[in-house]
Amino acid sequence: MIALVDMNCFFAQIEQQDHPFWRNRPVAVTNGQLGSTIITASYEARALGINTGMHLNEARKYCPNLIQAPSRPYRYADVSSRIMGALQDICPEVEVYSVDEAFLDLTDCQQLYGSPQSIGQLIKQAVSEASGLTCSVGLSGDKTTAKFAAKLKKPDGLTIISPWEAEARLANERVTELSGINVGIGNFLAKYGIERCGDMKKVPMSLIAKRFGNPGRRIWLMAQGRDPEPVVTNVNAPKTIGHGKVMPPGTRDKETILTYFQHMSEKVGSRLRKHGFQAARFFIGIKTRQQGWLATKIQLPQTTDDGAVIYQHCYQFVSQYFRGEDSRQVQVTALSPVVSYQPDLFLDNGQRRKRERLNDAVDRINERFGEFTVAPTRVIGRSEMPNVIAPAWKPSGHRKTI
Repeated sequence: MIALVDMNCFFAQIEQQDHPFWRNRPVAVTNGQLGSTIITASYEARALGINTGMHLNEARKYCPNLIQAPSRPYRYADVSSRIMGALQDICPEVEVYSVDEAFLDLTDCQQLYGSPQSIGQLIKQAVSEASGLTCSVGLSGDKTTAKFAAKLKKPDGLTIISPWEAEARLANERVTELSGINVGIGNFLAKYGIERCGDMKKVPMSLIAKRFGNPGRRIWLMAQGRDPEPVVTNVNAPKTIGHGKVMPPGTRDKETILTYFQHMSEKVGSRLRKHGFQAARFFIGIKTRQQGWLATKIQLPQTTDDGAVIYQHCYQFVSQYFRGEDSRQVQVTALSPVVSYQPDLFLDNGQRRKRERLNDAVDRINERFGEFTVAPTRVIGRSEMPNVIAPAWKPSGHRKTI
């Protein structure tokens, strides 16, 4: 028994909860006050044709009274953490799929909680008590069917598709309605007459596996309500730790670009320290309109978690490669981070120990009073850089990233 918990318009619902005057009114969440693209919209706004990804100016044509809510990622992450904790009180097998979605493997809890209906209601009650918000729940025998079921009755729905009914229930649905089957895969399947899930059995599994490998085998089974992927609860050690930021279109000013690079360098360094990692290899890149990515990979003589050291190499990179191109994005990524260790005091130099003490003090201040309360002068107050929640966000560990 697998459940998928899907929060309803999560960010917008939190904004309406925190601002009672906004309840039952059209609300659109944007990335900061200056954000021009809608991250999510309330159901009242969606009913008027306003969707995620729509520009704010276009949305106001549909709804002149649309309320713009600048996103508050730390608030959303805090609420999500409470929800995920409540779900783990029901069942320890919880996969945090995103900040507003989670899978639960309830197979071993069925005798404890009773019927699927009662388990579904228990989940919805737990979410409500933890957050005051509503959610939609899908229950089935595999992850894909559970996720499909969760979106059938929104908002605040509960849909149960028994495992023995899954294949028949999915048969008339388009394959692209299933999570993970995008338009590109759908076009490939359509070449072989596979447009609906029931068509999948017309071709052998090997045909799709030959094109997509093991994911192709999974796709073949997903369409028949037999997704073999288990609920994954472990969080692997990071292969990279990075931060990037999209800049205003047409950015050419070198000082502005260096501000963004220092911002990202400090974020990477802070996150490395927070989770006990260091790295000696880094990717540094800037995306331009004319040439795509201008990028380099650097190898340091020793590992570091110091944003100032990382920024020094970003500065050298910009000085060497940037020639005033029309730029739109920067990226700083620590490659293959390793668990940090206490260096030999007899081999370590005094300057490094000073930097470590300084960074430790800065981290403690910023942890208490907010990100970049103490920061390099270039970063403080120089530009509007609202944070966003990382796609791989988890409520704990190195993926708890904003």
